[in-house]
Amino acid sequence: MSFSHFLADDQQTQPQVSQLITLAKQIKANPEQYTNALAGKSIVMLFEKPSLRTHISFDIGIQKLGGHALYIGQQNGQLGERERVVDVAKNLACWSDAIVARVFEHQVLEELAEHAGIPVINALCNLYHPCQALADYLTVAEHFDDLSQVNFAYVGDGNNVSNSLMLSAAVLGINFTLASPMGYSGEAHILAQAQKIAEQSGANITLVNDINDLGQQDVIYTDTWVSMGDEAKGAKVLEKFAPFQVNHDLMQACQAKFVMHCQPAHLGHEITQELFDSDYSLAQQQAENRMWAQNAVLVSLFGN
Repeated sequence: MSFSHFLADDQQTQPQVSQLITLAKQIKANPEQYTNALAGKSIVMLFEKPSLRTHISFDIGIQKLGGHALYIGQQNGQLGERERVVDVAKNLACWSDAIVARVFEHQVLEELAEHAGIPVINALCNLYHPCQALADYLTVAEHFDDLSQVNFAYVGDGNNVSNSLMLSAAVLGINFTLASPMGYSGEAHILAQAQKIAEQSGANITLVNDINDLGQQDVIYTDTWVSMGDEAKGAKVLEKFAPFQVNHDLMQACQAKFVMHCQPAHLGHEITQELFDSDYSLAQQQAENRMWAQNAVLVSLFGN
């Protein structure tokens, strides 16, 4: 497969995403075969926002591939304020072989990709979280042989995670339902793009604003109702989202086999502790698969 960057979920084709999932499975099953895949490569991890799973999974994953990871945190402030993004990109390209960036604005990633001349990976931005979505569908693929037969629902706030899950579902041909309160369904242009892609892949992309309209689902996914940086909206959001809590009753009503959460989880809000800790939950498998999915992206970007 051939691609230069990993920035958004609709920039790869169905065969490319399927091959990434297959490669991630191979690396996970036989990590010793890939211990030199990034030998001699240095990867800069440029993070404007705090992180646990993304930071650790990239850092250790790069080391497992034989590469060197350098983390640059928030001490330098938001990209574009202290110095231009174009200058940051060109400087990093002098020393490193790729950039993993976790940023506030997607435009910054596009500028880095345009000017660096080395691969850039989106480790989260305001619009997308493609590494999370790839790991999530790797996890689903470990439980279902045919992704095109899976009914997958995201319940909660329309955000960067739901955007990536919806776009990736459209690319892969997965039936996807977004269930959110009215006014919280995310970016309209992302939904339109997903529906356009779905016309080619055969996926069904559905939007519902009443939790009772969710219907039969194989997998139910949720995320925090209050995104990072939006904590001031807390009380209003909790009232709006209360009917959208994912719990055992919802799982049974939808005949769902698994529940997923990208973490950190606000237990008792978007998901009950009982369900999060139950045998339904794939949350820890998702967390582990972040590393394997990201390693597949890295191996592919460097053509190994």
